Amino acid sequence: MNELDRIRAEYARRAADPRLQARYHFSRPDVQFIIQTRERTVLRQLRRAGLEPLDRFDILEVGCGEGGVMLDLLRWGADPTRLHGCDLLPDRIAQARRRLPSTTTLTVADGGDLPYPSGRFDLVLQFTVFTSVLDPHLRQRMAHEMWRVLRPGGVVLWYDFRFQGPGNPGVRAIHLREACQLFPHGQHTHRRVTLAPPIVRRLARWSWLGCELLAALPCLCTHDLILIRKGTSQVPGDSDVPGI
Repeated sequence: MNELDRIRAEYARRAADPRLQARYHFSRPDVQFIIQTRERTVLRQLRRAGLEPLDRFDILEVGCGEGGVMLDLLRWGADPTRLHGCDLLPDRIAQARRRLPSTTTLTVADGGDLPYPSGRFDLVLQFTVFTSVLDPHLRQRMAHEMWRVLRPGGVVLWYDFRFQGPGNPGVRAIHLREACQLFPHGQHTHRRVTLAPPIVRRLARWSWLGCELLAALPCLCTHDLILIRKGTSQVPGDSDVPGI
């Protein structure tokens, strides 16, 4: 089984597991806390990077799934006609089409072979996509493609987890150093975010303030939020990954 087929099989397994569906439902206090604290940090970082208002920019989410983050982007002011999303799984794209405006462009695509011209986007996002890819060569191709379609002066927004939890062989954590090595010519700005989910699951229903206080401690946060800016002198399409 190649890596793309393995990913398809893994997501089919997750979709068929009712325990996983319940664990990530937005009605849960822990899920609400994680999403809302992440949102605050993302908006703060986008503002500091000069990516505000969002309706001035062409945006692509790689691995958009059912469109949850894209709905956030629209709520934050993105222009639906300049918002694009792609995902490997056709059923997830079909669900995103039901949720998003018809003027938003959605495409079934492999993240290692993006169907967009070089330098097409000002902002390219990935949220917990790379940790679902176990093959290091596919990870490199995906990073190369994200960098290729990014305009000079544009930004990659990366959100993914750095610690490997027990009992989940279908994912592999990515440490900050490895994430930055995937984009070796970018200028990186980093924040530790997302209070460890096992803590939030136990605490959020009893004390939101307690979660906020613990989330202020970087040592208890499990995810990296990285902004990676492309230099204005770089030529779109230049290969920045060895061996590509």
